[in-house]
Amino acid sequence: MSKSTLCFGEVLWDTFGDGKKVGGAPLNVAQHLIQQGTDAFIVSSIGTDASGAELEQELQQANLQLQYLQHDRNLPTCEVTVKLDEGGHATYTIPQPVSWDNVKPTDELLQQAAQTGAIVFGSLACRERVTRATLLNILSDFTIPIRVFDVNLRAPHYELDTIETLAALANVVKMNEDEANLLIHGNSGSLQDKIMEFHGKFHTHTICVTRGENGAIIWHDGEFYEHEGVDVKVADTVGAGDAFLATLVAGLLNEQPIPQILDKACKVGAFVASQRGANPTYPSDLLQIN
Repeated sequence: MSKSTLCFGEVLWDTFGDGKKVGGAPLNVAQHLIQQGTDAFIVSSIGTDASGAELEQELQQANLQLQYLQHDRNLPTCEVTVKLDEGGHATYTIPQPVSWDNVKPTDELLQQAAQTGAIVFGSLACRERVTRATLLNILSDFTIPIRVFDVNLRAPHYELDTIETLAALANVVKMNEDEANLLIHGNSGSLQDKIMEFHGKFHTHTICVTRGENGAIIWHDGEFYEHEGVDVKVADTVGAGDAFLATLVAGLLNEQPIPQILDKACKVGAFVASQRGANPTYPSDLLQIN
C-alpha cells in the first residue's frame, strides 16, 4: 500500500490579534504527517492575490507536495479570525466564499487519488457545491484504502445530511465528544454505546472520539481502546486535534498496533496544545514509545 496521503480541503491564514499563521485542518494534518515522515499532498485552492502568494511561499518551505494546489482568479485566499478564551480554546470566524470553496477535479488529481494510501477530508470544505462534488468524485470508486473523515464541525458551515454522506464514504471517522453527542443523538448511554450506534449506522471500521485533556477512545475492528490523556499546560488548542489525527493516519498507514498509535497520538496532540500555533516543531523524543 502506498504510504502517501491526500489532505483535501481548506488552506488559509489563521489571524490572531498579534499576527497570523498558516492554518486549515487538512493543511495542519499534512504538516504533521511531513514531520512524521509521511508524504502529504495538499488538495486545495488559493487566490491569485498577495495573501495567496505569501501562503504558497510558506507551504513550499514546509516540504509539502503542492501539485494539486489550485489558483483561483475570482475568489480570495481565506483569512480566518481566531479568538482564544482564557483556557486557550479557539473560536473561528470564517469568510464565505473563498478560493477553497471552488476546488475542481482534474485528471491528474483523480489519477493521484487512485494511487494514494490515504485521504483525509473534513466537513468545512464541503459547504459549497463545487468542492463538495470534487471530493465525492474522488471518493466514489473506493480505491483509496484509508478514507478518513475528520468531522471538525464549524457552525454554521455544515448540514447534517452532508455529514452523513461523508461518514458513509469513510472507513475511519474522527470526532470530538461534542460532535459525537450531536451526530449520535439517538442514544443517551455511554460514549461506547454511542460509538457502537454510529458503527451500526455507517459500518465504519475505525471510530475515534477525542476527549481533550481526557485523552481519546478508539473503536477498531471490534475492540475498544482508551487513553486517559497527557497533562500539559495549554498554550492554545489550535491544531492539537489535527496533530492527533495525523499521528493516527501515519500509524494506520504503517500498520502499527492501535494501543501504540493511540498513545503516540495523545502525546503529540498534548505537545501541540502546549505550544502556540498549530504546527510547532517536534522535540526529538516526541515520537518515541516507552
